[in-house]
Amino acid sequence: MDAMNAVLRNFKLIPCPAGDSCAKPNCPWQHTRDQTPLAAQAENGGSQDEDGPRKRRKGATPPNVTPQRAPPQKVTPRKPETLNPRHLKSAAPAAHDFRYKALKLLHEQFQRLNNELKKDAKDDEKKLVLSPQDLIWLALDEEQRMATDKPSVYQNIIKNRIMTYKRMTPGQWRDERVAECKKKEAQASAAAKTPRKSVLGPPKVIETGLTPEQEVKLLTHLHTPVDGLAKWGYVPTVPREEDIAKAREGEEASLGYEVCDRCTTRFQVFPGRRESDGALTTGGKCVHHPGRLYYPERAFGDTDKPTRRYRCCQQVAGESSGCVSGSSHVFKTTSPARLASLIQFAETPANPLVPKDRAVCFDCEMGYTVRGLELIRLTATSWPDGKELLDVLVRPVGEILDLNSRYSGVWPEDLVNAEPWSAEKTIRADEQTKQKQKEPAVDVDPKTRKKMQIVSSPVAARDLLFSLISRETPLIGHGLENDLNAVRIVHPTLIDTILLYPHRRGLPMRHGLKILMETQLNKIIQVEEVDGKTTGHDSAEDARAAGELVRLKVQEKWAAMKGDGWSLVEGEFVPPGGKKGALSEAFIEEGELASA
Repeated sequence: MDAMNAVLRNFKLIPCPAGDSCAKPNCPWQHTRDQTPLAAQAENGGSQDEDGPRKRRKGATPPNVTPQRAPPQKVTPRKPETLNPRHLKSAAPAAHDFRYKALKLLHEQFQRLNNELKKDAKDDEKKLVLSPQDLIWLALDEEQRMATDKPSVYQNIIKNRIMTYKRMTPGQWRDERVAECKKKEAQASAAAKTPRKSVLGPPKVIETGLTPEQEVKLLTHLHTPVDGLAKWGYVPTVPREEDIAKAREGEEASLGYEVCDRCTTRFQVFPGRRESDGALTTGGKCVHHPGRLYYPERAFGDTDKPTRRYRCCQQVAGESSGCVSGSSHVFKTTSPARLASLIQFAETPANPLVPKDRAVCFDCEMGYTVRGLELIRLTATSWPDGKELLDVLVRPVGEILDLNSRYSGVWPEDLVNAEPWSAEKTIRADEQTKQKQKEPAVDVDPKTRKKMQIVSSPVAARDLLFSLISRETPLIGHGLENDLNAVRIVHPTLIDTILLYPHRRGLPMRHGLKILMETQLNKIIQVEEVDGKTTGHDSAEDARAAGELVRLKVQEKWAAMKGDGWSLVEGEFVPPGGKKGALSEAFIEEGELASA
């Protein structure tokens, strides 16, 4: 038997005498359709979020190295099939011979109509022409649908269907293909807008059982040190002047050549504009996919490996270079020395005016300029109440290439209509907000944009943030390495929700803020479209969302600490052994009462 199997396996090396038209099930000869198409393999080393962080992390390319365009992603095509009726889970509605003959007749009509369409197809109609394998899939799908939907009258239905296509004209076939294409596009668009996971139940209520001051004190148990996380983008110390000088030399030697952060094209950038024509960049338009790759959920019983698709257009990875076109290429750098060559990092200074019971959530939005990815909006809220402390637009150092509005939520009209920042206007706005809170609630149009103030530079924005915090103030956020690097801050007291809620596979993998809010608190944030119009993210919403996730951890941490014997004595957290290692009177009494 083994010898016979070896002989049969050798047949797979010999082309089938019937060629690709062979319809014999389990044919031992070789067919073209059985050969796996070759595809370049490339692992995507971009964003590490499951949903994807909106602030993507990519390593900077050294200026003196000529990068190559990343090879296309490996595409797993739909499994080829032969013109043979599919096996059904339920009983077949007719004998196999009848199903095979009917399937063959149906396929012949599809082939006839497709060939006639191919002869007269215009440029915009060529996408309607099906390949030989597509025709086989179409015939198999149609026959299977009729066999499963109404098996009792299957024979009559398929006969009528064959006659319908036999009488069909090429024009009617064209209209049918157009309608089918529109249907698929609508389904893809709906799938792209549908949240990956539905929210389960009502929003979760957080009850820590502590006062706001006590919650802030408990944060000392949740600090997330970043000393050993430099390789993941965190900057624990201010870059040295020698490293900054080397970065400047490398930048000058590169003559402005960069690698596009979206499509990996090599292009040249001109800070201050090119003298000859005033251009900011070379390379023309940037064709790319704005959405992230994901694996669609498989249907029950489907054993085929799912293909990665883009959320923006539902295209298979590697199918095209992009679905949108940007006006210019853009770049970013994550090298601390190169970031410091534009604006040096600064350690948080001492600030005795800051309340001791304050924690601050903050979030930054960035846009692309000729200097890279720069800060364009800074928002800070108090924790745990979520009140707004600071929300300003920031004028970047370099000329703007792309505000990244889809994710940053900052639009050109926001910068045009923004007023210069002043403390008096901020105080007046706070007073108006407090007055409105006392008045009866009035419906506000969600499409009405907030009129904001703008500061002159990222350094001015950093100084405003420094006025709100001290070295001991806990800074809360999601993916803080991006925000801290944008503002060029080195802060010792951090609480990063990426580290509080680690991915099971560890860094650099991470959960997106949107997904954490859905799975942990049953809340939906970052709704990018309102009435069909793209609005982008709200940095204040993101800052408060990170604060809510930290409060949830405070609730869980305090519950665990109480289980370990911790207690609250005069507003202080006391360990089981008392403040100085000895059992306190209050702890003993509490233990006696608990055991009584």
